Amino acid sequence: MTELENRERREEIFSEIVRAGKRTYFFDVKETRNGERYLTITESKRRFNNDSGQFFYEKHKLFLYQEDFDKFSNGLKSVFGFIETGKAPEIVEKEVAKEEVAEDEAPKTETSDISFEDLGIEDTKTKD
Repeated sequence: MTELENRERREEIFSEIVRAGKRTYFFDVKETRNGERYLTITESKRRFNNDSGQFFYEKHKLFLYQEDFDKFSNGLKSVFGFIETGKAPEIVEKEVAKEEVAEDEAPKTETSDISFEDLGIEDTKTKD
Protein backbone atom coordinates (compact mmCIF):
# COMPACT_ATOMS: atom_id res chain seq x y z
CA MET A 1 0.00 0.00 0.00
CA THR A 2 1.37 3.43 -0.95
CA GLU A 3 1.77 6.28 1.52
CA LEU A 4 -1.09 8.19 -0.17
CA GLU A 5 -3.51 5.23 0.07
CA ASN A 6 -2.56 4.69 3.71
CA ARG A 7 -3.13 8.36 4.56
CA GLU A 8 -6.53 8.44 2.79
CA ARG A 9 -7.72 5.36 4.70
CA ARG A 10 -6.55 6.80 8.01
CA GLU A 11 -8.35 10.10 7.44
CA GLU A 12 -11.82 8.65 6.80
CA ILE A 13 -13.57 7.75 10.05
CA PHE A 14 -17.25 7.32 9.18
CA SER A 15 -19.41 7.49 6.05
CA GLU A 16 -23.11 7.67 5.36
CA ILE A 17 -24.63 7.38 1.88
CA VAL A 18 -28.07 8.80 1.07
CA ARG A 19 -29.63 7.99 -2.29
CA ALA A 20 -32.28 10.51 -3.31
CA GLY A 21 -33.67 10.05 -6.81
CA LYS A 22 -31.02 10.94 -9.38
CA ARG A 23 -28.71 12.28 -6.70
CA THR A 24 -26.52 10.55 -4.15
CA TYR A 25 -25.19 12.34 -1.07
CA PHE A 26 -22.06 11.18 0.72
CA PHE A 27 -21.45 12.33 4.30
CA ASP A 28 -17.84 11.51 5.17
CA VAL A 29 -16.28 12.23 8.55
CA LYS A 30 -12.53 12.60 8.25
CA GLU A 31 -9.69 13.53 10.55
CA THR A 32 -6.72 15.78 10.01
CA ARG A 33 -3.20 14.72 10.98
CA ASN A 34 -3.54 16.59 14.27
CA GLY A 35 -6.78 14.79 15.17
CA GLU A 36 -9.38 17.43 14.27
CA ARG A 37 -12.53 16.03 12.70
CA TYR A 38 -14.38 17.56 9.78
CA LEU A 39 -17.23 16.64 7.47
CA THR A 40 -17.29 16.47 3.70
CA ILE A 41 -20.69 16.48 2.02
CA THR A 42 -20.59 15.38 -1.60
CA GLU A 43 -23.51 15.57 -4.00
CA SER A 44 -23.11 13.25 -6.97
CA LYS A 45 -25.39 13.39 -10.02
CA ARG A 46 -25.28 11.03 -12.96
CA ARG A 47 -25.22 12.98 -16.24
CA PHE A 48 -25.10 12.03 -19.90
CA ASN A 49 -22.59 13.58 -22.29
CA ASN A 50 -24.25 13.90 -25.72
CA ASP A 51 -20.91 14.42 -27.47
CA SER A 52 -19.24 11.24 -26.20
CA GLY A 53 -22.44 9.23 -25.71
CA GLN A 54 -21.34 8.22 -22.21
CA PHE A 55 -22.50 8.79 -18.66
CA PHE A 56 -20.38 10.65 -16.15
CA TYR A 57 -20.79 11.80 -12.56
CA GLU A 58 -20.91 15.47 -11.68
CA LYS A 59 -19.77 16.04 -8.10
CA HIS A 60 -20.03 19.02 -5.78
CA LYS A 61 -18.23 18.97 -2.45
CA LEU A 62 -18.65 20.98 0.73
CA PHE A 63 -16.16 20.91 3.61
CA LEU A 64 -17.50 21.65 7.07
CA TYR A 65 -15.02 22.10 9.90
CA GLN A 66 -15.65 21.18 13.52
CA GLU A 67 -15.66 24.76 14.80
CA ASP A 68 -18.64 25.47 12.51
CA PHE A 69 -20.75 22.37 13.34
CA ASP A 70 -23.05 24.14 15.83
CA LYS A 71 -23.71 27.13 13.56
CA PHE A 72 -24.29 24.87 10.56
CA SER A 73 -26.64 22.62 12.55
CA ASN A 74 -28.59 25.60 13.88
CA GLY A 75 -28.88 27.01 10.38
CA LEU A 76 -30.23 23.73 9.03
CA LYS A 77 -32.75 23.47 11.89
CA SER A 78 -33.94 27.01 11.20
CA VAL A 79 -34.32 26.41 7.49
CA PHE A 80 -36.08 23.05 7.96
CA GLY A 81 -38.39 24.65 10.54
CA PHE A 82 -39.26 27.43 8.10
CA ILE A 83 -39.96 24.93 5.32
CA GLU A 84 -42.28 22.92 7.58
CA THR A 85 -44.14 25.82 9.22
CA GLY A 86 -43.68 28.78 6.89
CA LYS A 87 -42.52 30.88 9.85
CA ALA A 88 -39.00 32.08 10.52
CA PRO A 89 -37.81 30.89 13.94
CA GLU A 90 -37.41 33.58 16.61
CA ILE A 91 -33.72 32.72 17.01
CA VAL A 92 -33.04 33.72 13.40
CA GLU A 93 -34.98 36.95 13.79
CA LYS A 94 -32.97 37.84 16.93
CA GLU A 95 -29.68 37.06 15.16
CA VAL A 96 -30.69 39.21 12.17
CA ALA A 97 -31.61 42.06 14.53
CA LYS A 98 -28.20 41.80 16.25
CA GLU A 99 -26.43 41.89 12.88
CA GLU A 100 -28.45 44.95 11.81
CA VAL A 101 -27.49 46.78 15.02
CA ALA A 102 -23.85 45.85 14.50
CA GLU A 103 -23.98 47.12 10.91
CA ASP A 104 -25.56 50.41 12.06
CA GLU A 105 -22.71 50.88 14.53
CA ALA A 106 -20.05 50.09 11.95
CA PRO A 107 -18.20 53.08 10.50
CA LYS A 108 -19.62 54.20 7.18
CA THR A 109 -17.39 54.67 4.17
CA GLU A 110 -18.30 56.89 1.29
CA THR A 111 -17.92 55.78 -2.28
CA SER A 112 -17.83 57.85 -5.41
CA ASP A 113 -18.02 57.11 -9.07
CA ILE A 114 -14.52 57.06 -10.50
CA SER A 115 -13.91 56.20 -14.11
CA PHE A 116 -10.76 54.69 -15.55
CA GLU A 117 -10.07 58.04 -17.22
CA ASP A 118 -9.92 59.70 -13.79
CA LEU A 119 -7.15 57.27 -12.87
CA GLY A 120 -5.27 57.78 -16.13
CA ILE A 121 -6.15 54.25 -17.31
CA GLU A 122 -7.86 53.55 -20.61
CA ASP A 123 -11.03 51.47 -20.46
CA THR A 124 -10.33 48.80 -23.08
CA LYS A 125 -13.95 47.59 -23.05
CA THR A 126 -15.30 50.82 -24.56
CA LYS A 127 -12.36 51.51 -26.86
CA ASP A 128 -13.09 50.83 -30.58
